[in-house]
Formats: sequence, structure tokens, C-alpha cells
Amino acid sequence: QCQLNGLWRNDQDSLMEISTVGDNGEFQGQYLTRVTLSGGCAQVSPLRGAQQQLGEEAWPTFAFTVRWNKFSNATTAFVGQCFVDAGGKEILSTMWLLRESVGSLKEDQKGTR
Repeated sequence: QCQLNGLWRNDQDSLMEISTVGDNGEFQGQYLTRVTLSGGCAQVSPLRGAQQQLGEEAWPTFAFTVRWNKFSNATTAFVGQCFVDAGGKEILSTMWLLRESVGSLKEDQKGTR
């Protein structure tokens, strides 16, 4: 069974820590990205999310958002599923959508990556 709580590192060397997952599936933590829009030093940013509560044998799906604190005007939403590979290693497979602020409705499409 996959457990979301703990420290995670992605292939970009960013770190995410999920402190606790509540009985209702809600969780919170922090994210330290090594990739920034501004190219500056990254800082710890808060994250909040929810895990789908399924039976003991299921691989849980989840979603969370990160509000990039102090160094960016962007927010990112992640969705994914937790798996355990043949060697027993827990893996989070995710996709993300980043939205940064733009100056006008005409620029709307430039704000999403």
C-alpha cells in the first residue's frame, strides 16, 4: 500500500514533504522547488491536497496545489497516483499545471503552462 506522508524527491531534485494525511484524505506539507520561473533561489512553499480514500489494495489517486511563496506570482496544481514498484519502492506519478499572473485577458493563454 502506498503512503503519501513523508519526504519525496522528484527527477528535477525538488523536495516535497507531506506531514500527515488525515482520516478524510486531506493533507498538507511543503514544497521546495529547484526550478523557478524567475531563475532565483527557491524557497519553501506551502501545499494542500487530498487523497482519494480507497480499499487496502488500491493505488490511491491524489491532487494538491502549491502556492509559490514570496518568489513567484504563480500557483501549481498537481494530480497523480501512488504506486509501489516490484522492488517495493513507492512512486508518485504526477502531472502538473502551472498558472502565473498575466496583465490582461488578452494575455490569458500566456499564463498557463
